Amino acid sequence: MPAPKGTHLTRPVLKPLDATYRTRAVPPGTARYWSWLFAAAESRAPLLGIYALGAEWQALMDPATEISVAHLKLAWWQDEMRRLAAGSAVHPICVYLAALPRAAAVDFTPLAAAVMAVAAQVSGAPLERGADLEPQSRALWGDPMALASRLAADVSDEEGLSNCTGALAAADYLSKSIRDYRREAQVGRVPFAIDELMAAGVDNDDLAADPPPPHLQSYLDGLRRRAAQYFETAAQALPPAQRTRHRHLPVLAALGLERLNRRTPAGERRRLQDMLLAWTTARRAHR
Repeated sequence: MPAPKGTHLTRPVLKPLDATYRTRAVPPGTARYWSWLFAAAESRAPLLGIYALGAEWQALMDPATEISVAHLKLAWWQDEMRRLAAGSAVHPICVYLAALPRAAAVDFTPLAAAVMAVAAQVSGAPLERGADLEPQSRALWGDPMALASRLAADVSDEEGLSNCTGALAAADYLSKSIRDYRREAQVGRVPFAIDELMAAGVDNDDLAADPPPPHLQSYLDGLRRRAAQYFETAAQALPPAQRTRHRHLPVLAALGLERLNRRTPAGERRRLQDMLLAWTTARRAHR
């Protein structure tokens, strides 16, 4: 809605994000960190803000977080997303996003939808069908990632950006589910699609078993292959002309695929391998 005549709207001054939020947004050595470090200069500030929000919400989805506390905080975040859209944000991360140069030119609605998707995850509402994976993961992470790109600059290929961030979000969802499903099951959550679990003959006891029984392991192996396909799709979705500007997205895809298939333990050598992979992927995006 345009401002009434006679009024003058000023954008808040962009101040550095507090160190606590920065550390949670891009923990050193993580895929988010490398994607931010090797991102185009104009993308770093928007990425930092979106990653910071994602970190706050991811903490609320963690099985260790008390559900009642998570719901209370998510209700506040829903109100804050409305304030952000109205230009009256109060949380430091949202104030930071509102002060970005292109904030007035973008629609922050995807962030409100992301909070609703987080709330659904916290409530334990399972995916009824495998077909629900893409819209759920897109709301959780794909659309906010696309918003970060719009906050950085005009997007000339919305379809390519949407295909890339949507595939990344689906791959990220599957990767986290494969890694954390047992912790989720312990608090009564099922991250996998119900129709797929039924077809695979997997029940609640199977999800709690360690090690997983053969039929569950077979299902998890299939999910890992699907996640790999999503990462590969994301890596190819951006047209060549857009890869330089959005090179943080191929970096996320390359690191996600490598970590999905990784069997070596964490350590300094792995950190150096990640840095090299991120650097070479970002460098190729310039060609």
